[in-house]
Amino acid sequence: MSDGDLPRRTVLKAAVAIGSAGALSACLDRSDAGDAPTGDPDAKPSRQHAWREYVRRDEHGNTQLPSHQILLYVDFDGDGPPTADDRAALAETLDGLDRAYEWSNEGLLHSMAYSPSYFDRFDADPAGVSLPEPRALSPFESPTFDRQDAVLHLASDHPEVVLTADRALRGERETANGVTVPSLTDVATVDSRRTGFVGAGLPAENQDATGIPDSQPVPEASPLFMGFTAGFRGNQATESYVTLDSGPFAGGTTKVIANFRQRLDDWYDEQSYDERVTELFSPGHAENDLVEGVGENLGADSDIDRFVDDVVADAKEYGRVGHAQKAARANRDPEGNVRLLRRHIESTDDIESEEKVASLHFPSLQRDIAAFETVRRSMNGTDATAATPAVRQRVNNGILEYIFVRRRGYFLVPPRRHRVLPTPDPE
Repeated sequence: MSDGDLPRRTVLKAAVAIGSAGALSACLDRSDAGDAPTGDPDAKPSRQHAWREYVRRDEHGNTQLPSHQILLYVDFDGDGPPTADDRAALAETLDGLDRAYEWSNEGLLHSMAYSPSYFDRFDADPAGVSLPEPRALSPFESPTFDRQDAVLHLASDHPEVVLTADRALRGERETANGVTVPSLTDVATVDSRRTGFVGAGLPAENQDATGIPDSQPVPEASPLFMGFTAGFRGNQATESYVTLDSGPFAGGTTKVIANFRQRLDDWYDEQSYDERVTELFSPGHAENDLVEGVGENLGADSDIDRFVDDVVADAKEYGRVGHAQKAARANRDPEGNVRLLRRHIESTDDIESEEKVASLHFPSLQRDIAAFETVRRSMNGTDATAATPAVRQRVNNGILEYIFVRRRGYFLVPPRRHRVLPTPDPE
């Protein structure tokens, strides 16, 4: 942490991952962000997942997610429904965050989401919301399921912001940005702390992780370890579309968070650039030279809708199919609207180990968990494997050969008015 030759962003990212007082000190020494803007609780949007209007956007209007993010998975104290004292304590904590930081990428974006296990405390399901237990969605995966009561998601462009908020929430300091923030540990135990980063250059700076070839092939311009850009505005659901529009949780949404380990030696060492384009996007993208470099030339739309009906034909003709074309064919409603809003986070977390590995936290927002499950099953490409022996369960089947799901959890993100330990029918 004291090596002056390390790139500043690498030090800051490492500080977020470590999360200690020493890491915070080193982070503040290296950061030039100054004091973060303080918050006005009355200025916060009614939707916890309302981020797009409060973050940067590129020249094409694509959302630029905050660069540094932390996920705190928590279990609330005791058994059964929470008490009035529990609610008062958690309200003070979350209100403290609201006062400490502006709702923006320059301040802090955050959301509290609750699992099916939390609602089991009431022996009832959340009214008007389908929130099943997480499950395996392919015959070749066996993830650990995150069944903690809740997850608190923190995001900011400034690492010292998420670090300071994180330490206050975990009871390691009393204030954040000069504002008292009561500890989350007054009512809960932090079961798992996970970190990630978003943005061009950060994957390249962290490609010394296990799962990346020693040749350090990740392009500097790429926001992903896999070497391409993602999150095109035209291929994402809008925040309004994924928002629940009826019932007591209207204004909220559902959230799936998966964790993947990436093994990219073969991706880079055995596949040509065109083969990588084929397997990430579609054979048509490679055949028509639609992608240049990391794909920034695609602008606001990957043009994947041109190829969603070609999966079986492409499997037969090219012996490969694309990840994006498989997913996109299930990710449209009858009117053509995109169903999922994906907010992926690159990481070097190896959960429950100190090893640094190429990984990915994959939050997805949607009205109904069933939409996510349908899209995920479409990624299995079973029709392509039936069409030709060249496409197998993982091989030549999009990017399934290179990513391995390790954890998955399902959550309800209530509207702000019900973010504090909601009952199953709060209205």
